[in-house]
Amino acid sequence: MPHESSLLQATVVLLLAAVFVVPLAKRLQLGAVLGYLIAGVVIGPAALQLIHNPENVAHFSEFGVVLLLFIIGLELSPRRLWLMRKAVFGVGLTQVALSGMVIGGVAYLGFSQSWQTSVVLGLGLALSSTAFGLQILAERKQLNSSHGRMAFAILLFQDIAAIPLIALVPLLSGSSGADDASAGSVLRILLSIAAVVVGGRYLLRPIFRMVAKTGLQEVSTATALLVVVGTAWLMDAVGVSMALGAFLAGLLLADSEYRHELESQIEPFKGLLLGLFFISVGMTADIQLLATMPLTVLGLTVLLMVIKLPILALVGNVLGGLDRRSALRLGVVLAAGGEFAFVVFQIAKDHQLLDVTLHSTLILAITLSMALTPLLIMLLVKMHKPVPVSQEVPPEYEQIESDEPRVVIIGMGRMGQIVARILRAQRIPFVALDLSVDTIELSRSIDSMPVYYGDPMRPEILRAVDADKAEYFVLTADDPETNIKITELVSRLYPHIKFIARARSRFHVHRLLELGARPIRETFHSSLEISRETLIGLGLSPERAEARIQRFQSHDEALLAEQHKVFNDRDALIQSAREAHDELQALFDADVIEERGV
Repeated sequence: MPHESSLLQATVVLLLAAVFVVPLAKRLQLGAVLGYLIAGVVIGPAALQLIHNPENVAHFSEFGVVLLLFIIGLELSPRRLWLMRKAVFGVGLTQVALSGMVIGGVAYLGFSQSWQTSVVLGLGLALSSTAFGLQILAERKQLNSSHGRMAFAILLFQDIAAIPLIALVPLLSGSSGADDASAGSVLRILLSIAAVVVGGRYLLRPIFRMVAKTGLQEVSTATALLVVVGTAWLMDAVGVSMALGAFLAGLLLADSEYRHELESQIEPFKGLLLGLFFISVGMTADIQLLATMPLTVLGLTVLLMVIKLPILALVGNVLGGLDRRSALRLGVVLAAGGEFAFVVFQIAKDHQLLDVTLHSTLILAITLSMALTPLLIMLLVKMHKPVPVSQEVPPEYEQIESDEPRVVIIGMGRMGQIVARILRAQRIPFVALDLSVDTIELSRSIDSMPVYYGDPMRPEILRAVDADKAEYFVLTADDPETNIKITELVSRLYPHIKFIARARSRFHVHRLLELGARPIRETFHSSLEISRETLIGLGLSPERAEARIQRFQSHDEALLAEQHKVFNDRDALIQSAREAHDELQALFDADVIEERGV
């Protein structure tokens, strides 16, 4: 009974800390992650001592990282991972190698550590926090930005690299039996990965199909958790990172028809446990070291970030093709230490590669580097652009009243407003969804449009707008990935609905075509009109200019259809584009000859 009471008390303390400290940090624009870290420090042994065994909380909270990696895997697919191979294994490998060599060299030459300890320090500190970095990018809606995608690729490689690093530590320590056990460990790991691959491909889909037929939400949630926790347990049992095992399971289910269902079931648990993970990081930090050896701790923290930030920015700029500003943002987001360093350094301490004081100092330095990251991002944002002010959503914007719409418009920006005005003039019933309060206010005040605040990725919102009764979904959101995800979700929930979607690029066009949507290139027709006016201004008659534009449009649409057959083959696309240029040039030359002959 006393044990149950202490567990209940710890749960209450953790929830209170999250509920009160995190909103305060968000209000001060410090970000949720820094709020969780501060909450952990406040309730941990270093301050109020409300929780006396932070190690127990830390062990449980690791499932937050596990769930995060599972959802990351769901967002990918083996094909997309293959397309990212240069960023993952090129940029990621270069970053870890350079950072590891520089940090290890500083430890060996500057702090007189043994070469074994220097290797562990260099590679351990070269890793960044997946949970921390992705959470910050998600908070600021930068996951789909150029530096966000590059950060994701680098973090993905680091998660993969953590496995051999964890296995390397006992070998560096010279532990007896390490060589004998290594072959058996490798065999167990390979067999476990094979079991996950085979199970994910041949067993999980029939199981999900059977569970879906029951129609019970709680059974579906239990099945999703069983997949993640079971895979994590299997990987942990053979000495592999639980997080990487969960990522592998997610990757295998990325092409499954149950992907969105899994993601919606796991998402609430992921957010709560990730918060718990950051609280546990704050609790395990030995803040007293700041009082006893402040210069050492702060010096190590600054040194870590000063080494990693320029290396990350350089690699992102040179190998990743980022501009200087995006490369700097990449460096700031990933300059801090990571959660896998906690695991690596704990194993190193157990094998006498790190003494207790050095271990505690490193853990505190990593924690402080995480705490400094949101502050550096705030500084960077203020240097480049003002921080946007969040607005309250009026209750009436969320109260959806639909009249069995024939059309659902997603996104009421420039394109969505034009579509809505034309439909309204034709008295065609429609309903529109947007997440911008300013846009909703403008649409309602000028034209009294049926525009509501709602996330179209939430099935309950789609039910509220009577999406099942609509004939068309018109997707005009700015973000291409948003249009792709909505098309995938809605087509799965309501297969009868047709899609007309705004496409930003040719690659986006191909992805929409794969999903059965009709893509409309957002700048294509306006670019043709600009070209037509330019040709007339340069001396062509309106008739001849129109003929040239029609010729180009027909040729380009035919080219697009041909390229769709090979759009996954980059070399074939480049070759077809070159041939198309020569072919179009020949067609235009023939037109000129014919006109002169006439």
